[in-house]
Amino acid sequence: MNYRQIVGKFGENIAKNYLLRRNYQIISVNEKIGFKEVDIIAKKGDFLIFVEVKTRLSSVFGGAEDAFNFSKFHRLKEAIDDYIYKNDLDGNFIRLDFISVDIDKYKKIANIKHYKDII
Repeated sequence: MNYRQIVGKFGENIAKNYLLRRNYQIISVNEKIGFKEVDIIAKKGDFLIFVEVKTRLSSVFGGAEDAFNFSKFHRLKEAIDDYIYKNDLDGNFIRLDFISVDIDKYKKIANIKHYKDII
């Protein structure tokens, strides 16, 4: 596992714990759907929620929010559509969330922003 993957897994763990503290039920982490991957699949109430997580240790190239671009959104939307089809789900109670995790390793804090229903 390379350094980027380690940072990504660390951020996903922070996001997963954040969701658990807010009464989300974690269904799957790093769900492979064809050649695509969804970071977290969770459930809250009637909603099945697909969560994309981006983590940054530095803002030199922009924060974690800046890492979520149109091509990533498009691939994620395709993965969600494939998951819905594969599992014979109704798309009415499905949403896509985005969690950005900006870590300040000197202060040992993580700034978490949760964007809900971004589709």
